[in-house]
Amino acid sequence: MKVIYYARTHKNCDWAEAVSLDELVKKSDVISLHCPATAENTGFINEELLTKMKPSALLLNTSRGQLIDEQALAEALNKEILAGAALDVLSEEPPKVSNPLLTAKNCLITPHNAWISKEARGRIVQTLYQNIQAFLAGKPQHEVA
Repeated sequence: MKVIYYARTHKNCDWAEAVSLDELVKKSDVISLHCPATAENTGFINEELLTKMKPSALLLNTSRGQLIDEQALAEALNKEILAGAALDVLSEEPPKVSNPLLTAKNCLITPHNAWISKEARGRIVQTLYQNIQAFLAGKPQHEVA
């Protein structure tokens, strides 16, 4: 697979090619979002970008729900402007019954658990154990003020 990416700031990457956002959406078979929700990128996956995507393209979002204009994505899916979407996050969780993505064609929504791999759960349990041991020894760690 050829990996291309878009970033607002320069990123050094030996295994992928940096391209413009426009080129990314036009060329990609799969677009996976990996960015924070900021004022600058809220809703940047919008009708304009979605209509530039290949009709066979898939959109993945395990980042932040606010990155996507959900109404525009639902319309694009229902009109077969793109092939499908897999979302681990939505703009509001839990979603309202009126969220258009809940009934959109070819839209898979998971319960915001992409982070919960076996390894991640193991680290959480280990950290919890270490926190309890430290507390019992009178040396609390990871205190929240």
